[in-house]
Amino acid sequence: MPGTGTAVRAGDRLAKQVVALAGDLQLESREQYRCGRRLWGAERYIDVVLTDPISKRRLGIECKAQDSPGTAEEKVVATIQDIDAWPITGLVVFSGEGFSDKMRSFMIASGKAVDFAELEEWLRLFFGLELPAAIAKKKKKRSKAWSPVL
Repeated sequence: MPGTGTAVRAGDRLAKQVVALAGDLQLESREQYRCGRRLWGAERYIDVVLTDPISKRRLGIECKAQDSPGTAEEKVVATIQDIDAWPITGLVVFSGEGFSDKMRSFMIASGKAVDFAELEEWLRLFFGLELPAAIAKKKKKRSKAWSPVL
């Protein structure tokens, strides 16, 4: 049965982490927000929609987590393309050691993906939130040690 695998559960856990981080930043969040239909008629859902309660600026987030090699990586390219059909700005948040170095490089180079370990800084910039000096100076661990593939 589709939608019950390990990757889905890991993605759900990542979505909960995104919602928790958003709450810490005083952003509103909605999970599994229906957003029209795909080309072949299937309903489209955005994993998490974040809203700044003051500016009303919105960001849709698709969560892709993979602890070992598997299907989440195979779906990333289609997900990044699907984001273009959304009526709001979208981003893929990824986490886990199961993504290959090439896929990590692809996601980051797309400009539409960020490692969860770097999401707080990304959200602060996107929503125009305070930029604490402590964040600017500290080094964060990536979810997996890697180097870009050139």
